[in-house]
Amino acid sequence: MKLAFFKKILAILISVGLGLIFIYSGWTKLDPVIETFEFTFVDIGVGNWYTAPIIARLLIGLEFLIGILLILNYNLKKFTLPFTIALLTFFIIYLVVQIAINGNNGNCGCFGEHLKMTPLQAIIKNVLMIGAAFIVYFLYDGWKLKQNNLFLNFMTISAMCVPFLFNPVDFSYTSNNMDEKINYPLELNLLYQPEDTSKVEIPKVDLRSGKHVIAFLSLSCPHCRIAAKKFRLIKKNNPELPVYFILNGDKNKLPVFLEDTKADNIPYSFCLGKTFVQLASAQLPRIYYLDNGVVVKKVDYFELNQYKIEDWIKTGRAN
Repeated sequence: MKLAFFKKILAILISVGLGLIFIYSGWTKLDPVIETFEFTFVDIGVGNWYTAPIIARLLIGLEFLIGILLILNYNLKKFTLPFTIALLTFFIIYLVVQIAINGNNGNCGCFGEHLKMTPLQAIIKNVLMIGAAFIVYFLYDGWKLKQNNLFLNFMTISAMCVPFLFNPVDFSYTSNNMDEKINYPLELNLLYQPEDTSKVEIPKVDLRSGKHVIAFLSLSCPHCRIAAKKFRLIKKNNPELPVYFILNGDKNKLPVFLEDTKADNIPYSFCLGKTFVQLASAQLPRIYYLDNGVVVKKVDYFELNQYKIEDWIKTGRAN
């Protein structure tokens, strides 16, 4: 009798622990920014720039649902644990694909930007969680309501709504925090005729001629890293797009920046000191559409849109 009671308590504790991990995993992807999680679905070709935000939130909703059911110990053997194992298996397959595409480096995004793990570490974590789920499976059945379908439908709808309520999808971003000044020539002579060549590297391409999307990024700015990750995917999807980075910060941090963002497919040069501030201001990331050296549009990193850039390159309309 004591052994059976001990097994039940152990199973309940393990189930609650698994549930808390799922809740934490979903919340860290959702807060403070969800963009990096969205990017992964574009990267592996599961969604495009419009469907990825929806897919990401639905998957986070599933994590919340499983987490709540595990904490409640609801119908463990017949529903919750098989569902848990199936989702963890899906995550393992997804991580294997990530390793095949990008290698075992950077942050897998399992816990957003709060707790960074490599894809291989995340696979090990998920295998251990599956093992814990099997332990619970053989120790405790959980409980079940008579109105099973009604309860599950309510919990599913509630969990799925949470990501959309706390971080709504917005396809109509506007640059409200950008100053409205446009159609002025950027002082590119500061880059091509620098006063101090130890602080300013001459760009590898001629930004004074033709159309370019230029991003001023700091190696230590978290939002700049998100912008770089998005630019990497945009460039990956369309290698012909003329994107260029002007980087600021300690050059020793560049390998870490590139490892995290994987944005080594985009040309860049460094610009340090007052010149960088003159061109970009103190608000980063700073992203300009340049047409023969003239700033025709400014965008925030979350407003970046591959399709709009392509349309601007083709038609000249900086929508």
